[in-house]
Amino acid sequence: MANILIAGGAGFIGSHLCEYLLHNGNFIYCLDNLYTGSQSNLEYLQDNKNFRFIKADITKPLEHLKVDQIYNLACPASPVYYQKDPVFTLKTSFTGVLHLLELARSNKAVFLHCSTSEVYGDPLQHPQKESYWGNVNPVGPRSCYDEGKRAAESLITDFSAQYNIETKIIRIFNTYGPRMQLNDGRVVSNFIVQSLKGEELTIYGKGEQTRSFCFVSDMIRGIVRMMQEKEKGPLNLGNPAERTIKELAELILELTGSGSRMVYQPLPGDDPRRRKPDIGLAQKKLDWEPRISLKQGLKETIACFRKML
Repeated sequence: MANILIAGGAGFIGSHLCEYLLHNGNFIYCLDNLYTGSQSNLEYLQDNKNFRFIKADITKPLEHLKVDQIYNLACPASPVYYQKDPVFTLKTSFTGVLHLLELARSNKAVFLHCSTSEVYGDPLQHPQKESYWGNVNPVGPRSCYDEGKRAAESLITDFSAQYNIETKIIRIFNTYGPRMQLNDGRVVSNFIVQSLKGEELTIYGKGEQTRSFCFVSDMIRGIVRMMQEKEKGPLNLGNPAERTIKELAELILELTGSGSRMVYQPLPGDDPRRRKPDIGLAQKKLDWEPRISLKQGLKETIACFRKML
């Protein structure tokens, strides 16, 4: 049994990771400030003797815990939330990561950081390989998140080299599934909620921008595999099946049976035009690739949202 700390464990991906690792015989410390996470995501875990929830903010000094592994998913990931308090977002990505690294150092624990495809910005390379340095506006509306995550990767790399601790970095591409918030602000949840409520689906630009959508169970498999293997990364995790935003909207309308219509609004600043991971390294190093089709994953996600509404 390993003692595992999951920062951001009450969030969408974090709660699925808590559940997976707990059910595989580990002791889980779930640390979250509940800024975007919710204890309702953990309701099936709270009574388990090998699970402990800690309400805490990683930007502040942390309680000393005896842990073997640390997974860091603590950072608001939707523009609605990370732009609400951009200074806090940056502090979470740097000061918060530093506090977790110091905890890893004191325990000689393995530290796995969940970075993001946003480090590539509005990419000029397609699909995006880990060797690509990105095209990021450092003073744009998304910079608190994009540059925060880039700074975190630098800090982790240098901290690992200077203090000889084992660290790992993954870059997560668009992920969706049950336990996303109704007001998450990301495109899958927006479209599902609007469809189920019979509201207009808001499409920015002409809907020609692309994304690649990975179901959460596939993502969890990849994250855990990364911790198990010797690979340090950075390493892309995502589904390389690329879809336009308009195609996504049409599929969700079909699966919900909604009569909602699509309306078009101006594209937000610095919104990436194309996003698709090259997962060659994950296939080679982790023997990992997604299994769940977009249609199958959306059916499960829509069923969850119907219950929530």
